[in-house]
Amino acid sequence: MQIDNSAALLAANTPKIASSLSKADDVKLKEQTDAFEAFLVKQVFDISLKKENTLFGKDAGDKIYQSMYNDTMSKSLSGGLGFSELLFNFLKENR
Repeated sequence: MQIDNSAALLAANTPKIASSLSKADDVKLKEQTDAFEAFLVKQVFDISLKKENTLFGKDAGDKIYQSMYNDTMSKSLSGGLGFSELLFNFLKENR
């Protein structure tokens, strides 16, 4: 009597392949979740840091500089607020 063990061998070798792919995928997924968190933080900054009644008059580049400031701050804060980590863990479990 001969036992077919090809399915067991295939299953034993599959996690090794999946783990080597998942490390690269995890890095890409982490980058994307950090970028999404940065986007959300920028939206919050854009809404909350509007300066409607300023003491000084507005100049031509005021909105541009404010947007650049909000973008820089949101990128520096991304990954540190916890939302990115929460989303990363959720998406990693559901792959």
